[in-house]
Amino acid sequence: MPGPPAEPVGKPAGRPEWPLWEVFVRSKAGLDHKHCGSLHAADPAMAIQLARDVYTRRQEGVSVWVVRSDQIVASDPGEKAAYFDPMEDKVYRHPTFYELPAAVDHM
Repeated sequence: MPGPPAEPVGKPAGRPEWPLWEVFVRSKAGLDHKHCGSLHAADPAMAIQLARDVYTRRQEGVSVWVVRSDQIVASDPGEKAAYFDPMEDKVYRHPTFYELPAAVDHM
């Protein structure tokens, strides 16, 4: 005789899904925070705790940031020309534009 039907995989009916958080960890003092993954948590305190437990298990980090994914604003890759002008038209940014004194020949 077959048993009861299997429960569907995914969010249980009637339970709201926790928001998604992006996790950034700074591995050593003075270095940049690096994005290392995402997780679901009910609130900021839980997100920090889960991020510490999941992404710094072997004491790799000295600082953890968590940001709700729905709060991140990003540029549209299709509009990259408007945000990131080509460097060719800005010759003053090229180091060849300047003459260096002999005293700094090691550069």
